[in-house]
Amino acid sequence: MKVKNEAMLITYADSMGSNLKELKQILNSQLTGVVGGVHLLPFFPSTGDRGFAPSDYTVVDAAFGNWQDVEALGESYYLMFDFMVNHISRESKFFQDFKAKHENSLYKEMFIRIHKFFPKNRPTAEDIDLIYKRKDKAPFQKITFADGETEQVWNTFGEEQIDLDVTKEITKTFIRETIADMAKHGCSLIRLDAFAYAIKKLDTDDFFVEPEIWQLLDDIREEAAEHQVELLPEIHEHYSIQMKISDHNYYVYDFALPMLTLYSLYSGKSERLAAWLRVSPMRQFTTLDTHDGIGVVDAKDLLTDEELNYTSEELYKVGANVKKIYSSESYNNLDIYQINSTYYSAIGDNDDSYLLARALQCFAPGIPQIYYVGLFAGRNDIELLERTQEGRNINRHYYSIEEIEGEVQRPVVQALFDLLRFRNTSAAFDLEGEINVETPSAQEIIIVRTSQDGQTAARLEANLENKNFRIVENDQVIVDNK
Repeated sequence: MKVKNEAMLITYADSMGSNLKELKQILNSQLTGVVGGVHLLPFFPSTGDRGFAPSDYTVVDAAFGNWQDVEALGESYYLMFDFMVNHISRESKFFQDFKAKHENSLYKEMFIRIHKFFPKNRPTAEDIDLIYKRKDKAPFQKITFADGETEQVWNTFGEEQIDLDVTKEITKTFIRETIADMAKHGCSLIRLDAFAYAIKKLDTDDFFVEPEIWQLLDDIREEAAEHQVELLPEIHEHYSIQMKISDHNYYVYDFALPMLTLYSLYSGKSERLAAWLRVSPMRQFTTLDTHDGIGVVDAKDLLTDEELNYTSEELYKVGANVKKIYSSESYNNLDIYQINSTYYSAIGDNDDSYLLARALQCFAPGIPQIYYVGLFAGRNDIELLERTQEGRNINRHYYSIEEIEGEVQRPVVQALFDLLRFRNTSAAFDLEGEINVETPSAQEIIIVRTSQDGQTAARLEANLENKNFRIVENDQVIVDNK
């Protein structure tokens, strides 16, 4: 199924019900017309990071179901799968073969071996300082082989995730085979997770290395196109990188929108959000929440450093049960660029603010993605957070079928569903159409989306200070939340 201009749900296979069959049951019984696509977060066998350390892309984790269950979802929804092009589990057959056979392994070139990557007597302290790191030490892991030899391999993320050398033919074959297999099972869109780390080059910071990163992306796109699959490169960094990727005609993420929207709702000011909506691309997926935290770095320079700091501090002040310690080492989270909270709790569990935030997302350029906790206006799960001591679990509640049956009765959830159904069916949100953004006052914003043929226009009038808003399509009032 091709990508549709309809809202996409982001969910794990066991977060809405306990498996893929129950997920389909919930989608069919509770969410008719609410979403048109599903981003199925990693559902392969994995050894860590909530699925992001995949050991085998050829099978579905048996705890979730099988390929038939995935394909059944694909009959009604366009599907997005994750491909961790930067790394694979150390328990994968490829790395296990390398450990067992060392220099005789067919897969030895799949991995970045530190003594081969760096010249003699390197890496130096300067080399390591230069690397764009996700942890406070060199991104290397010492491996002991079956023959008793030891050496280090590149390891950007957790200890389970061993980086791949995407320049080698053996890895390129693996990439081609994985894309073909995903397409065979109904994948419409591949999310290239952590792709910006995939190119390593001597004397660079090893992050979004140009021009090599473009060659990698173009090679993957060429392969995906043969199977009628689109790509969505995933990157959390300065918004200018997203704009570069968009200029190359890829879908991108609007990861700046979450902080810009929070700033606007906290401050009651419209200028920053309006400026961004005027320039952000149409060929994108918008987010307010994801399986990770709320990104701070993504909005840098769209908000000043003072405004970013204000928004972060307000989040801890206004947000329900949001504490700085949840985004710290104490809760196994060293990513200083994200804040752990559900979006609903980030604005104080306030229904009016939340619905306005989602209305702004629906009117922003692109296709809205709705994380499953956000779909049910979910509050921070402090019990799960404390039980697991994992900061990101504050936003990873497990919903049973029975619990969802109750959640969908809440007025805020019903109003959100109605809003998404409108967004999915109105011709005004044509991605080839136009957007016009005005700010009649410092507190007000008006966004008008118009179809390419000019026949349908949808208008959002909002006051960011008192949270009142109104939606009109042509001359018909759709929502009047004043």
